[in-house]
Amino acid sequence: MARSISLCIFFLFISWIPKLTTSYPLSTKSRWIVDEKGQRVKLACVNWPAHLQPAVAEGLSKQPLDSISKKIVSMGFNCVRLTWPLDLMTNDTLALKVTVKQSFERLNLLDDVLGIQTHNPKILNLPIFNAFQEVVSNLGQNGVMVILDNHLTTPGWCCSDNDLDAFFEYPNFDPAVWAKGLSKMASLFRNVTNVVGMSLRNEPRGTRDYPNLWFKYMPKGGEAVHAANPDVLVILSGIDYDTNLSFLRDRFFNVSFTDKLVFEQHWYSFSDGRDSWEKHNSNDFCAKIIEKVTHNGGFLIGRGFPLFLTEFGANLRSGDVSGNRYMNCLVAWAAENDLDWAVWALTGDYYLRTGQKHMVETFGVLAPNWKDVANSTYLQKLSGIQLPVRGPGLQSKKLLFHPTTGLCVTSNLSNNSPTLRLEQCRKAEPSTFNPSEGILWSNKMCVEAPDAVGQKVKLGVDTKCSKLGQTSATHMHLSFKTTSNGSLLCLDVDERDNSIVANPCKCLTMDASCDPASQWFKVL
Repeated sequence: MARSISLCIFFLFISWIPKLTTSYPLSTKSRWIVDEKGQRVKLACVNWPAHLQPAVAEGLSKQPLDSISKKIVSMGFNCVRLTWPLDLMTNDTLALKVTVKQSFERLNLLDDVLGIQTHNPKILNLPIFNAFQEVVSNLGQNGVMVILDNHLTTPGWCCSDNDLDAFFEYPNFDPAVWAKGLSKMASLFRNVTNVVGMSLRNEPRGTRDYPNLWFKYMPKGGEAVHAANPDVLVILSGIDYDTNLSFLRDRFFNVSFTDKLVFEQHWYSFSDGRDSWEKHNSNDFCAKIIEKVTHNGGFLIGRGFPLFLTEFGANLRSGDVSGNRYMNCLVAWAAENDLDWAVWALTGDYYLRTGQKHMVETFGVLAPNWKDVANSTYLQKLSGIQLPVRGPGLQSKKLLFHPTTGLCVTSNLSNNSPTLRLEQCRKAEPSTFNPSEGILWSNKMCVEAPDAVGQKVKLGVDTKCSKLGQTSATHMHLSFKTTSNGSLLCLDVDERDNSIVANPCKCLTMDASCDPASQWFKVL
């Protein structure tokens, strides 16, 4: 039976409230998340799991908590989606009477006990919940916002259709207990300024995964959170592993927290079928899947609601062809819509996952030592969508974004003949492209397309502007015809120096073996 958590935890936490300079709390303004002054705040988050069997944030046996928080900041993230099991709020024995040390000893994770003793001795003898508070507090001290994500009911790995807590009214998913647990968590973090949102439940799914139960219970969970803590954003997930919110197209609901309401959506390469990105032409498949993702959740942006992409990611430690192709498509879509997002995951490895000790997280941005970056190219790609491009309080900046690298097109004036190259988006000169006129402008000059393969794209004056077309289903190929023989070339990137060159257009046929990503440019 669920029992309330004693107030002593609340009073203990009051003294740890981090002092942040950002204008909290956050709220919503149409499709944007904004601060107290009405200025756009973009959530660029990383998922930090704390919901597995030890019920302790991963990695604390490998590095000091403060080192991990600082690493998160150094990688460009401003936010953590911190997962937690419902039992942490409904089982006082787990929350209050089991220490971190006891939790690990019960699981025979003795090496991790020694690791925590070395790197984080302060938390070793704390009750599980107090250790959770320490993580939130330290993130706040480093200026990192936190989204508290109720990931599942009982500590463990997630997710499958057969889980006993997969959906409302399943054996381990009592909606009343769930709402009560959400309320307690919201109350305990009510005055903690860096806790800016609560995600109500991760990936609802299963044979009862249908809208009627969602409408019956999900708004009640939201109201419970808002009543307990009116400052936090209330983040609602969809069905089908949180890939589907399309049932909101024709039916909606009333809640008292409209200026706090955010929807979340998940998208992985396997959401579209295992290895499907390898089996199809990337241009056509990307366009098709974006249409599906937009139908299932992206439409909410147009209806004036923030859409938070709270899970996505790919295998960073092997040649994941499907994952690489999908990521290029996803990053282009996220950039075009300037989405808030949370990548899966921070994790270098897990203390214990599905019975295996120190299983490496292949989707993790950190290496198993929890110190080094697992894949710097991947982080560079994400950097292109970390900063906001538009929204309340921002001066919009027109950019031409290259999803594969996470960089933007800018003018290169160092040569006698100005050309184009890639640069970090925050440093790039504005670039504009109007599809109807077909002229690409950068630094008040227009593109003069070369007449030979491999040559750099030059910038010139109005009289020499070349007309570009958006070729392929994605509209991300920018193409032109040469004056010499009328052959079709596309803008491309020379990997040697990141200069923009002209090459034969890739993957315009149904060939599934080629990868067009170097020639994808998204107009922002």
